[in-house]
Amino acid sequence: MKQAKTVAFAALMAALANVMSFPPLAIPFQIGEFMSSVHFFQLAIFLCGILAGRWAGLVGGMVGGLYMSVTKIPFAVGGIAILGFSVGLFAKKVRPVFAGLLAWLVQVPYVLATDYVWFTLFAGNSSAVAWAIITLIMINLTLQAVICAILVDVIIHYVKRAGISFQ
Repeated sequence: MKQAKTVAFAALMAALANVMSFPPLAIPFQIGEFMSSVHFFQLAIFLCGILAGRWAGLVGGMVGGLYMSVTKIPFAVGGIAILGFSVGLFAKKVRPVFAGLLAWLVQVPYVLATDYVWFTLFAGNSSAVAWAIITLIMINLTLQAVICAILVDVIIHYVKRAGISFQ
């Protein structure tokens, strides 16, 4: 029964992560020529990994990253899977806010490497242009990770207080 509950929760969080990536739910912003948006899909991935465990976080991240992979950068699904697994791993040792931040730090090398490949080899940008774009993306993603880590810390407090468990 607990496995079914875990699978259902991971599926729900993956679906929520995809929905939270849609443009109407993202806040657009522009810095110079760079247009991006702030979205909070990481919140669902953090919840999945923390509440249902690292393997559910991995699967939730893979499925939860599909929209981002189809519409933005195809490699995103791998990075979001790393995020989900890592947050689940760290949540066993530290508070949710720190688990989220540490998971983001684990994901950073993957994002840097795959974004560089994407923006140079596939998008045809020079190395300097690619790094300029990646720098802005990293600032955006870091801001999102910090906000989502703080939010998940508050949410987890109330979830645990209510006695809800998925593991």
